[in-house]
Amino acid sequence: IEATVSHLISVVSNTAIHKWYDGVTDVPTKVMFDFVCKAVGGELATSDETSDCRWVPKENALDLITLPAIRMRYKAYLNFNGSVNYMEYVTATTSECNVKLQRNV
Repeated sequence: IEATVSHLISVVSNTAIHKWYDGVTDVPTKVMFDFVCKAVGGELATSDETSDCRWVPKENALDLITLPAIRMRYKAYLNFNGSVNYMEYVTATTSECNVKLQRNV
């Protein structure tokens, strides 16, 4: 889809190297930026990174998010109060993340 970017809501840092789902490949540390965006064109479609896509009301999205780190990031979006959220976490396993630091800046 084509989108316009509205504003930054979170800066998120995973500060530990962990194994990918294959159990072999190292996933490096990373910094991610989450923005509020608005769809303005194009067609919603799957990609190499997705097997399914659909439009859902934002209050129902958590019902579909199973990965803890992604749930944490989406909750920050739902709780956005105008200040940017900073989160630092470590991926412990594919089903667990440990938050080291969280604050609004």
